[in-house]
Amino acid sequence: MSKTNYMHEFDEITAKSAPKRPRLLLHSCCGPCSSSVLELLTKYYDVTLLWYNPNLYPQEEFDRRFAAQLELIEKMGLTEEVPVLAESRKHEDYLRRVEGLENEPEGGARCTACFRMRLLECARLAAQYGFDYFCTTLTVSRHKDAVRINALGEEVGKAFGVKWLPSDFKKRGGEQRSQQLAAQHGIYRQNYCGCEFSLRGREGQAEDGLEG
Repeated sequence: MSKTNYMHEFDEITAKSAPKRPRLLLHSCCGPCSSSVLELLTKYYDVTLLWYNPNLYPQEEFDRRFAAQLELIEKMGLTEEVPVLAESRKHEDYLRRVEGLENEPEGGARCTACFRMRLLECARLAAQYGFDYFCTTLTVSRHKDAVRINALGEEVGKAFGVKWLPSDFKKRGGEQRSQQLAAQHGIYRQNYCGCEFSLRGREGQAEDGLEG
């Protein structure tokens, strides 16, 4: 197991940048996860939020989560401060990327391919638009492997020549704070990760009596 302290690395990079506010492209997986991350990052960075989640299923869920993301930004008073760069769903791209991995367990190789796909796009756009750094809200969840996500971020950042901002946003109460902020602002919180495969798994657990 990696002993890397990603938030210590985050602190060092952030401190070295001060008083400058570097431009940061933040990939967001959903409104609730972005809440505590935005609260932290906007103190030190000029943040643009990237909405790119081709894994989301069905289209109605994609639309609902995007609406929740915009609502969250508005209710946090960040509409003028945090511009949003939004891409359409492009679900067929996701399905091609995970072809052959449909039966992988949640958290396995299919999720790695999904993480890489979204981080690749974030890195590409960060390089294209001249951002200083890019990162993702994914590490705020205890269900997501911060070691894997940071390794992927470093990998794709090098491929595009843009700096990855390391993180483990769940630390220091980040995940609990995200839940608190989502509840405070009445933001929709989903009950499955996002893709059809995670939804089927969730439904299967419910049918087996494993979910309330």
